[in-house]
Amino acid sequence: MLSDFLTADRIDFCQSKLTWQQAVARVAQPLLDAGDITSGYVQAMLDSIAAGGTYINLGHGIALAHARPESGAVRTAISMLRLREPAPLLGQPQHAVDLYFCFAAVDADAHMSAMASLARILSDAQTRQALRDAASAPEVVKLITEFEESQ
Repeated sequence: MLSDFLTADRIDFCQSKLTWQQAVARVAQPLLDAGDITSGYVQAMLDSIAAGGTYINLGHGIALAHARPESGAVRTAISMLRLREPAPLLGQPQHAVDLYFCFAAVDADAHMSAMASLARILSDAQTRQALRDAASAPEVVKLITEFEESQ
């Protein structure tokens, strides 16, 4: 379940204007600090996006930054960053993102379980909006937990 991975200490809010590079680095920071990923993983995400990786744009202003496990995923983990002002991927307005997630997985099973949970939450328009409206990490955690319990 997503709530097992996305804990309050992995949720951040930013009022400052960021570039997409700064947003990816910032959303990855909690995972880096916890030892869930290496700095090489962060660089692999940045390099992939810079090479045309707007594929991380899930639509609805949401991006899922990730890299291959061998790039430095130590443990399966996820983090979230909510931006007040969108940071468009590659500076392209059509890829404006204000809700960044960073995802790391060390094996396919953990990857599929966490991704399925995230997909269910993000496919619900009301829950997507509630994530944007949340003002604190505990509020996001509560929202996700309640969504999972209702399923």
